[in-house]
Amino acid sequence: MGGDWKRRLEQAHRELVGRDDPVAWVKEADGVEASLRYPHLALRGPLFGVAVEREQGWEVVRDVQTGMPQEARDGLNSLLWFRAKDDTDDPTVRRDLLAAVAILEKEPVDEIEALGERYRIVRADEFARSGEDGLEPPRATDPDAAEPSWEGPDGTPSPDDAFVLTPDREDGLTQEALKMGLRTFSYTGERFPADVREESLRAVDTHPDIALLPVTFGVAERRGAGWRPKGGLHPTPHAARRSLYRGMTDLWARIYEYGEEKAELYRRAGEEFRAAGRADEARVEDRLFRISRIERLVRFGPDGPESPRPSDVDEYGPMKMHPTMDPDGTLHHDR
Repeated sequence: MGGDWKRRLEQAHRELVGRDDPVAWVKEADGVEASLRYPHLALRGPLFGVAVEREQGWEVVRDVQTGMPQEARDGLNSLLWFRAKDDTDDPTVRRDLLAAVAILEKEPVDEIEALGERYRIVRADEFARSGEDGLEPPRATDPDAAEPSWEGPDGTPSPDDAFVLTPDREDGLTQEALKMGLRTFSYTGERFPADVREESLRAVDTHPDIALLPVTFGVAERRGAGWRPKGGLHPTPHAARRSLYRGMTDLWARIYEYGEEKAELYRRAGEEFRAAGRADEARVEDRLFRISRIERLVRFGPDGPESPRPSDVDEYGPMKMHPTMDPDGTLHHDR
């Protein structure tokens, strides 16, 4: 396996050298600088989504961004149910889709077949780079909104949509080196229960290869020597900035019931953050917020991407989510 990774790194190097692409060179230089300034990896934990096996690889059909396996199963349940409702008039096709839905309503399965396609709940690990000054902010070469808007719907599509997971993807020299380094990554430290550490170490052997999902962005708040995520993942740095702006100027005051004086303090800080344009930090009271760059890895074994581990936690189980549907498409809201 070591020879295979050496070959892949050499191939990535040859392709980079042979390409007359200044943008690719700048991106690689950006990656090298980031690895020096932010040499450590800060782990947040697992995320889950849904992928379907295609000829070209495993295609993501539900974003790998939920915190529990059951949330991803629920997403698959809805995906198949709405396909049965809206995408076919064939009773045979609808019956097959609804048979898979019926299983997902009752069993916490991590793989299911429908219409001859294999769907799988996919497990990823979310991490960020960190250095002396904290979490890595967005890089200059990260794609961002060309004309940033602060009002109305964002409209930026998820980078996960239809993304094909494959460890053989040529991601560039620095990304190939990262994937090579992540092969032996496992959870360590007493903050993780023994079964979590054991399963993480076992996955290094059972799912030794690495695929990287598209980079996303989030808001993090500094807490002492560490950082705590505040909210979900976003497709661009500006989408994360919009989230922070809305939190400071409106949402947090209503959720946490700020008094009038505190609400106004946060509103002014939010407006200053917006006025700064592409700023990646905001301060208010004694709090520091940063737009952070988030990466995700998916482990691969001989049979494809890793599914949830026994130690991954669900707070609830399968349930009926939609009305009963007959093979002819009739809906029954009373059963």
